[in-house]
Amino acid sequence: MNRHVARPDLERFRAAIIQRIGLQFDDARLGFLGEVFQRRLDRLGRTSDAYLQGLEYQSAGGEISALAQELTVGETYFFRNNEQFRALAEVVLPERMRVDRAPRVLRLLSAGCASGEEAYSLAIVAREAVQDPSWQVVIRAVDLNPAVLEKAARARYSPWALRDTSPDVQRKWFRTDGRELVLEDSVRAAVKFDSGNLASDDPELWAPAAYDAIFCRNVLMYFAPEQMRAVIARISQSLVPGGFLFLGHAETLRGVSDAFHLRHSHETFYYELKEENRSDCRQPGQSLPRSIPGGIPIVPMDGAWVDAIREATERVAALVPTPIAADAPASPPPLPWDPAPALDLLRRERFTEALDHVRAGPATGKDPDVLLLEATLLAHSGQLVAAEDTCLRLLLIDELNAGAHYLLALCREHSGNRERAGEHDRVAAYLDPSFAMPRLHLGLLARRAGDRNAARSELAQALVLLRREDASRLLLFGGGFGREALMALCESSLKECGVRP
Repeated sequence: MNRHVARPDLERFRAAIIQRIGLQFDDARLGFLGEVFQRRLDRLGRTSDAYLQGLEYQSAGGEISALAQELTVGETYFFRNNEQFRALAEVVLPERMRVDRAPRVLRLLSAGCASGEEAYSLAIVAREAVQDPSWQVVIRAVDLNPAVLEKAARARYSPWALRDTSPDVQRKWFRTDGRELVLEDSVRAAVKFDSGNLASDDPELWAPAAYDAIFCRNVLMYFAPEQMRAVIARISQSLVPGGFLFLGHAETLRGVSDAFHLRHSHETFYYELKEENRSDCRQPGQSLPRSIPGGIPIVPMDGAWVDAIREATERVAALVPTPIAADAPASPPPLPWDPAPALDLLRRERFTEALDHVRAGPATGKDPDVLLLEATLLAHSGQLVAAEDTCLRLLLIDELNAGAHYLLALCREHSGNRERAGEHDRVAAYLDPSFAMPRLHLGLLARRAGDRNAARSELAQALVLLRREDASRLLLFGGGFGREALMALCESSLKECGVRP
């Protein structure tokens, strides 16, 4: 930490950064934050208290932009994570063009656009994918850092910025000027760049139903949790019903929002706004109404295992309790329920008694954690059809439940469909990157299929995750095996694939 900055002032500065920009800095980065604070004080010639009061209580637009230059990361490149752009071209744009509207305009937003590579990639994709001249594509790009916006407006890039761009695209849309590549004028003109603060409740930027798709990638991972939820709430308000949201590969809406369906195609994940609920940003512990949603909980484009969920809908509906009428007398609040006896019985492999305890609880059929425990016990006891039904009931409440998808993977494997099993495992691993069991299961599935490269990759990741996996989750999903036994299974499987862990 910078020796000139008092710790109370630095804590105020850190809190103001969260409030005004959304960015969160942990204790390990306080030294860097202190250096930035001191530089701003020296540049402006102000006392700590005067500077902080201005940052906390005044508009401070110019200072926020200056801080953005100091604190935000601007490095990116064209067609980064190109599978998302393929999903945009082959899924999102065609779906949005099937919606009857006048005028025929598709509106896209690059939120946190940095130096423009993402926004211009959107423009190139739109030019190539939207061939119907009756359609217009409008692309808006916003960032808080004025320096990167100036670079974006110039539309001149080094070859390194096009390292993932195909030679054909480079020849078609860029011209060489010395050591730089200059974007073609019509693509450049297709994007409007603006200064915008994602942490600010800007009514113009976040106008209701303003966008068909939003790319907000590798931005929210730097935000404080409360600011992340606020941004997602604004995004859900500003997307049209059925609009799409693309996040970075390390970002998920699990535990953040219930306003979206998860989509999966082109080996990537993205989100579709639910038609019936455009601005529901969930607080932890809240759940959606207990009714079957209009869409399928997860909708990968190939429809493979979605068909299995759709076929089970009637069976699930029969299990879901009928909603209480609005004028019915209020029920007393449920008594607290203690899962500890059921977990102890699970530990001793007394599954029937554990199930009896779960089903006798007041939260049965309502609480996601109770449903997950019930599904786990059913799977342990070999009642896989019932386990699948319970997982589907859980997904009606919490579509982004990683544990439910892992259990469905086990059910699908038991029924002989390894492809669908792998799909559920991939969903679980995406929703919770720290979850070891879907990685282990994917590795075992790949080994059995003879795909040694995939098996080595998944098993190696599983081995790392198992070392720090939560003990209670190992009890729930470990199939009766402890940490050491599961790690030994990983190691022996890796040896079979020619790897010495």
